[in-house]
Amino acid sequence: MAFSSGSSAGTMADINVTPLVDVLLVLLIIFMVTMPIQSIPVDVDLPQKTDNPVEPPPNPPEPIKLRIDGAGQVFWNNSPVQLTELEPKMREESQRDPLNQPELQIETNESAQYGILAKVLVAAKNARLVKIGFVQ
Repeated sequence: MAFSSGSSAGTMADINVTPLVDVLLVLLIIFMVTMPIQSIPVDVDLPQKTDNPVEPPPNPPEPIKLRIDGAGQVFWNNSPVQLTELEPKMREESQRDPLNQPELQIETNESAQYGILAKVLVAAKNARLVKIGFVQ
């Protein structure tokens, strides 16, 4: 880059890059706003407030303890299970007594992948389990 002193009266041939940078920043913002966000939607039916609460059943079934470790392995009551076997097992539990379903207690490791948890939640929804809780 050459600097000129005030003695020469010639024209300056440098490119002004400020408008170019401004246009590029505006285009970057437009692309960031219009780019779709990738996510896995999971519909959750939240409990609604009622004036007459339902009494809990006298003999609730044992909860199902589902654990997801950091390697992506799923454990059903401390025994390993494949993701493909999960939905049929959940469906069997939900159909055993539809009015008195066991609670699905999900425990995840800090380094567990969100995709595995999303697949577990989709399997629980497809199996029509209504009592789902997260434990630490």
